[in-house]
Amino acid sequence: MRKLTVPTLLLAITGVIVFMSHQEYIDLYIQSVIMFMGVNIILSSSFNIVNGYMGEFACGHAGFMAVGAYVTSVINVMLFTDDKVFGAALLPPEMAVYLFPFTLLIGGAAAAVAGVLVAIPSFKTRDDYLAIITIAANFIIISTIINIDKIGGARGFMGMKKVLFAMGDSYDIPWILLWVIVFTFGTVFIIRRYVTSTYGKGIIAIKQDEVAAEIMSVNTNKMKLVAFMLSSGLAGIAGGLFAHILGYINPNSFGILKSTECLVMVYLGGMGSLSGSVISAILFTLLLESLRFIIPWMNTAMHYMHLLPDSYELSQVWKWVIIPLILILLMQFRPEGIMGNRELSDIFPKLKKFYSFK
Repeated sequence: MRKLTVPTLLLAITGVIVFMSHQEYIDLYIQSVIMFMGVNIILSSSFNIVNGYMGEFACGHAGFMAVGAYVTSVINVMLFTDDKVFGAALLPPEMAVYLFPFTLLIGGAAAAVAGVLVAIPSFKTRDDYLAIITIAANFIIISTIINIDKIGGARGFMGMKKVLFAMGDSYDIPWILLWVIVFTFGTVFIIRRYVTSTYGKGIIAIKQDEVAAEIMSVNTNKMKLVAFMLSSGLAGIAGGLFAHILGYINPNSFGILKSTECLVMVYLGGMGSLSGSVISAILFTLLLESLRFIIPWMNTAMHYMHLLPDSYELSQVWKWVIIPLILILLMQFRPEGIMGNRELSDIFPKLKKFYSFK
């Protein structure tokens, strides 16, 4: 019996999801949940490179997501749409179908370059000091975007839906869903290959003992630079996808609260576990979606019991009470997360027999 390979399985999953979405067996809401799961998987697994495998303590992942979101969005709007700020489209809108993945990669490359802002200071700092630097980098990026009026400034930026409509006019399939799935699988594949490579072993050595790693001829500065740039670049790709899912982005969407979401997902899944990052991203997305239904129910119940004034309503802001609370509870009762530093194949060894990347 021929062994089932991972690429074959992933291709089948992608085909089934896209077909069912195109035939409207999966409604738009479920599609959006799947897409946000994909974006969160990319964010969680990429952040795990630095905070998990390398053992650093970074807190500004959303800043690099913002770079990718804005760079990808601006390029696509300039190239494929008629815009009152950037003028007529530079290329026919039909070309968006073929060039969209490349503009996403350009956004990721821009975010990777921005990651150097954090990578270079990391050569001399660790732990709390690096956390302060990454938070500062997050604020620098957001403040820079706010002060660039041509891309909307504090008002935000829109126009990405026109790009999706142009892609849909060429071939009527859910393009953004397709690209989210493709880049999510691609991200997991790249990170898996990376952490099992020489570079991956190098960053794990840095986590264990940086001085000992240097003595054993590990170029720690180079390893850190590559790790930060890869992590930031993948976050930029997630940002580009996020921007096109919503069709509108605002600088405040990429503040410290978004970085806190990334932290929760990494620590929930387990530091140094790629499987944990995927599982935690899925669970975290489902938790956030459940709050859309729980909070209105809480409003009704608390008004009925006269625990709230009639004019007062609990809002979605309460999720920023729940999310930090999850982080606190994790640190107190299960600091290793769901998976610890293990993978699914460590728990279920038979997975190694049936699935391979060959």
